[in-house]
Amino acid sequence: MKKIIICLCLSVGLGGCSVYRTYQRPELPVVDSLYLRSVQSTDTASIASLSWQELFTDPKLQRLIETGIEHNADLGIARLRVQEAEALLGAARLAYLPAISLNPQGTLRKVEGTSMTKTYNIAAAADWEIDIFGRVTNAKREAKAVLEQSEAYRQAVQTQLVATIANSYYTLLMLDEQLSISTRTAANWEENLRVMKALKKAGQTTDMAVAQTEASKLSVDASLLSIRQQISEVENALSSLIGMAPQTIERSALEGQSFPTTLSVGVPLQLLQRRPDVRQQEAALAAACYVTNQARAAFYPSVTLSGSAGWTNSAGAVITNPGQWLFSAVGSLVQPLFNRGQNIANLKVTKAQQEEALISFRQSLLDAGTEVNDALMQWQMAQQRLKLDEQQITSLQSAVRSAELLMLHSSQNYLEVLTARQTLLQAELNAASDRFDEIQGVINLYHALGGGY
Repeated sequence: MKKIIICLCLSVGLGGCSVYRTYQRPELPVVDSLYLRSVQSTDTASIASLSWQELFTDPKLQRLIETGIEHNADLGIARLRVQEAEALLGAARLAYLPAISLNPQGTLRKVEGTSMTKTYNIAAAADWEIDIFGRVTNAKREAKAVLEQSEAYRQAVQTQLVATIANSYYTLLMLDEQLSISTRTAANWEENLRVMKALKKAGQTTDMAVAQTEASKLSVDASLLSIRQQISEVENALSSLIGMAPQTIERSALEGQSFPTTLSVGVPLQLLQRRPDVRQQEAALAAACYVTNQARAAFYPSVTLSGSAGWTNSAGAVITNPGQWLFSAVGSLVQPLFNRGQNIANLKVTKAQQEEALISFRQSLLDAGTEVNDALMQWQMAQQRLKLDEQQITSLQSAVRSAELLMLHSSQNYLEVLTARQTLLQAELNAASDRFDEIQGVINLYHALGGGY
């Protein structure tokens, strides 16, 4: 009999060793190919290593970001989730200690014809689970992974917040620039319409041409109203984002904003450390790993030591007074037998959830690589368009000067001058849009690489 018991204990003990499986990052062969060949680099430097204060040097934008970090509702909720996870981890660590409870009791008893008897029992009890098969250990590791997941989520919310505030701010600067150019365009069309009416009186144009010019002028006037509406909507959205009531956003001008002329993306492996959303998915995978370990531990017995000590005046069959010390100690081993079907089902569920977490982790890496490639392409293409815009504006400025000179010294009329000016204003609008696209590419690349916290 003793040999059987020893064999059972050895088999249970050796089987329990498999429960202690610490999380190991899975192989990710896709990491090295996350970036396109055009952006492959062995340089580990990355703009994500810059703080947002270093990248966004506009003091007014910096104040907005600081206000958003302090007052944004989503970021505040994320901070509270971190506190909740810290509390759960603290509770999981305390599970290693015995649970102690105090159970004082008192009884009054009186039978007819006898005097009243008083008994009391002042006892303290303690229960301590011996973590042989890792249930408590894996619960603690799961809680730690959940804390890492919550912290990564908080950082992900902050990086998104910084990028959104910056994008909204530069959207306002672009709209201001477009409003300025469109205002000059409206004035140009007003002058154009005046000239067309004068030409009609002189019999040099038709009513249709005047009507078309007036329709174009009204279209520009309508676009001015749309731009003003967009400015108001962006200001309201940005105010809500930073946790303030709707207000006018104090801002600078689009011209004069400076950013690095060269952007480094580093190596793809850095996304595992810098991207908070990727780290969040990996922490979720680690937590799922330890939940699976707990499901395995449910197949093994739980060993609990219990004891109590106290002072009582009812130690025997006869009531005694004064009281005496009372001690007891119990050891229990509970081996699951009839709930094995439920344990098997739980293990299958946790394994499936772990596979889901692994798929989500790998997909988050692919998404990160896609965002880096898209943002870098956006920045590069915007830079090239800006060079073409500058050349076009230079040519159109020369065309306007030539048209003005021809009007003074030849038979060319003022309408051709206005047309040249209108073309120049449209090119300036395109340049403002491409400048914003370039800035947005910098912001998106900074966020895609994990910068902003």
